[in-house]
Amino acid sequence: LKLKTQQHVLTVVTCSQEEKIWDAMKITAYVLVVGLLIFTALMNFVSWYVQEIWETSGHFWQAKWLKVYNFFEGREWAIFLFGAALVPSLVFWSFNGILMVADVTGKPNFITRYRIQLGKNDPVDTKKLQQAIYTALCNQFLVSFPMLIPMFYIMKWWGNTFSVELPTFRWFLVELSIFTIIEEILFYYSHRLAHLPLLYKHIHKKHHEWTAPIGVVSIYAHPVEHILSNTLPVMTGPMIMGSHIASIAVWFSLALLTTSISHCGYHLPLLPSPEFHDFHHLKFNQCYGVLGLLDYLHGTDTLFRQTKAYKRHRVLLSLTPLSESIPESPKGAE
Repeated sequence: LKLKTQQHVLTVVTCSQEEKIWDAMKITAYVLVVGLLIFTALMNFVSWYVQEIWETSGHFWQAKWLKVYNFFEGREWAIFLFGAALVPSLVFWSFNGILMVADVTGKPNFITRYRIQLGKNDPVDTKKLQQAIYTALCNQFLVSFPMLIPMFYIMKWWGNTFSVELPTFRWFLVELSIFTIIEEILFYYSHRLAHLPLLYKHIHKKHHEWTAPIGVVSIYAHPVEHILSNTLPVMTGPMIMGSHIASIAVWFSLALLTTSISHCGYHLPLLPSPEFHDFHHLKFNQCYGVLGLLDYLHGTDTLFRQTKAYKRHRVLLSLTPLSESIPESPKGAE
């Protein structure tokens, strides 16, 4: 009788657990389906809204592009240099010029109060800065620009890079997504490879001379590293896709701007968070990628996730520096 009672209780408990599991599965499925429907609806609305804006201004951008095209009289090489070299370089040095003024003078306070590593580069060592600028210019003129020569002929082979008609906004978004994924993969693995002892000692150590980086340091690197980790990951996407020169100009400019923000040393309002890569310069063996996805999959961000820097790794939507709202714990505190 006792055995039968135990079996009955076990059966009741098992059935109860199965019902709970089934209920949990149904709730999970319901949440996922509803969430997917809401997400799809929102994405369709945003896509439609942006497309409407793009189509409204499409004639404006098309007219501007025609002016550029006619200015260069359709000369493809001149157009390519303008879009792939001149425009991104102007974006890079304009943004970093502002940051360097803040680095050297400590003004304006609106920028310097958002410093990530407090007490570092305050002010920046001018000799180190001059060396960084010199190396960055050498990498641009002696490495990046010559690499545009084979890229030009690859893009010319595709045939639509220098089209008079601009690509649609939706297609550009598709390209931008693919560019970003390709850059993340190539940069993560080439960067992690550069941290192998032999390669680090002879190549990558130069970039890590700055444990508290500044914007221009984003392309302060050994020429081999600049080719494999800085330039090829950004160039590969457009070459695979056969992108229009306008898309290339925007992508190159965004890539240079993003890496400058990642290295700038300031967590400024409304801009992407630089905490991830700044932590890499601080600790060396964490946070190798750009987006952080591959770091999460490979477990190379575990230490970062345990720090206050991880809590600060978000877009700042207020004027209060995150170093104040989420300060570091006092030394010796748990």
